[in-house]
Amino acid sequence: MPALTNFGKETYTYGQMAGQIAKYHILFAEAGINKGDKIAIYARNSAEWVIAYFATLTYDAVTVPFLPDFIPAAVAELGSFSECKLVIADDIAIKGLNEDEKYIKQLESTKGFAGILNIKDLSVYHATDKVLAATCETLDEHYTKKYPAGLTAADVNYYPVERDLEAIVEISFTSGTTSATSKGVVLPARSLSANLEFGFRVIPASVGGHVFAILPMAHMFGQAFDVLFTMSSGCHLFVMPGKPTPARLLGGLATVKPFMFLTVPLIIEKIFKSKVFPATRKFPAKLLLKIPGLDRIVLNKIKKSLLNAFGNSFTTGVIIGGAALNREVEDLLKRMKFPYTVGYGMTECGPIISYRDKAEYAKYSCGANVGSVDIRIDSSNPYRVLGEIQVKGDATMLGYYKNEEATSAAFTSDGWLRTGDMGLFDRKGNLYIKGRCKNMILTASGQNIYPEEIEDKINNLPYVVESLVVGRKNAIVALVVADYEAGKKDGLDEKSLEKLIDENVLALNPELAAYSKIGYTEIRREQFEKTPKQSIRRFMYS
Repeated sequence: MPALTNFGKETYTYGQMAGQIAKYHILFAEAGINKGDKIAIYARNSAEWVIAYFATLTYDAVTVPFLPDFIPAAVAELGSFSECKLVIADDIAIKGLNEDEKYIKQLESTKGFAGILNIKDLSVYHATDKVLAATCETLDEHYTKKYPAGLTAADVNYYPVERDLEAIVEISFTSGTTSATSKGVVLPARSLSANLEFGFRVIPASVGGHVFAILPMAHMFGQAFDVLFTMSSGCHLFVMPGKPTPARLLGGLATVKPFMFLTVPLIIEKIFKSKVFPATRKFPAKLLLKIPGLDRIVLNKIKKSLLNAFGNSFTTGVIIGGAALNREVEDLLKRMKFPYTVGYGMTECGPIISYRDKAEYAKYSCGANVGSVDIRIDSSNPYRVLGEIQVKGDATMLGYYKNEEATSAAFTSDGWLRTGDMGLFDRKGNLYIKGRCKNMILTASGQNIYPEEIEDKINNLPYVVESLVVGRKNAIVALVVADYEAGKKDGLDEKSLEKLIDENVLALNPELAAYSKIGYTEIRREQFEKTPKQSIRRFMYS
């Protein structure tokens, strides 16, 4: 039965996947890797990434996944810092590590470091131990010797005894900088187990069902549900290489026809800006959308077009996470009754915190308690007074690797994990996020401003790619990335475009509270630097 496909290329069956995992286990054993040792995966999304991940997980090693956009210097430092004894990498990552000999030397500083394997063919790129190099060259012989009759179902029994749920299974670094600034989230087996149980409980997966993966597999959202859940459910996972531009993405979805699709708001918003909004803002669609009854004609047409573009095979639908969804986009999704839902999580919970099925999902919320953690709002009235969202339960991390200070700061005195997000509940238990605690702008008069709410309005304006609202010298400033290409197509020169954006942004002020009015705008060409989950790195622009 097919398990994994590099979209447009090779496919691995579940049997072939098990065979590759068995070969990894032979290599690990020969290289002196023991249970609990750390193994790094530094590669782009691929079917081979999934196999390497399951190989480390089922060997009882600790997986240390690095995002492919981490720079080689950071991987070398963080790999050494986390004491990785083996690195599994793809060609591009290996090329990066080979740019400076100090990168390899830094990795070799870990006692017992075995070397670097190529994720594609399990060949050895660099071996500290001659045994590893020799084993790689004769791997097929080792495999045949261990499984003379071939690999059977009886051989695929990774946990013959109950596993210690407190055992560390993964260290996930939150950024690709240095050991001094990047926090390694230490996840126990119970965290992955709680997320997997959640998936089995609420997502109606089917054996052989198609899933199309575009999220970074080294990030917990994609890893937990595109990888761990789908493979544990007997699904067929198609992995998309490269950047998911709207055109490439929609082409892939139409081909694969997935029953569910995990994504982040940025992807959905790009599709709407390029494909949906232009159609709804033209006559007669714009007029019809304002007339009750007749609006269904336009909405049903858009919905049908979108469903066809997404493969028209949804049972679970589109699951959105990682950041807040633009309200104009969500309004239209809800009006057309499109099958979508928005969840909420964080790496420190591996990741899921809240979720609701598409049929029960409340607009603008991020779901409700899913049972893997308890949720509380740290305020005098969690239904009316904003407070920090805090969680506690099986899914939560053990702490940050070799960072007691950060670990202590992450938990309250009574053991609840601080999410750093501000939120409220409604009476049905739905959770609403209002912004990040650290993003909040405190005015001179003591008023609290949550910039995300203003940015949501700005991002709906014509010719705006994205925006960031910051507080500077007693003024609220809107940093706006302009779409100069779109303006040029519409006959606007640069100065006219910038003037129009500035006027449109300042025209929002009547809709804002007096203390949160925008003082002035700054127009930018370059998009903001972003995290792996496509959130803006705000600290760079304050």
